[in-house]
Amino acid sequence: MEKYVCPCGYEYKVAEGDPDSGIAPNTPWGEVPADWVCPICGLGKEAFEKE
Repeated sequence: MEKYVCPCGYEYKVAEGDPDSGIAPNTPWGEVPADWVCPICGLGKEAFEKE
């Protein structure tokens, strides 16, 4: 499963998306809006690393 991890430990999993923030399941990382932020700590996409 493709996922991207924030330094705070939150994991964005492509298969799950982030429905609470309006990101549907199976939304590829490249299609997540540039202004989306970590729902836990508020860091932007640039802080995430692919795992």
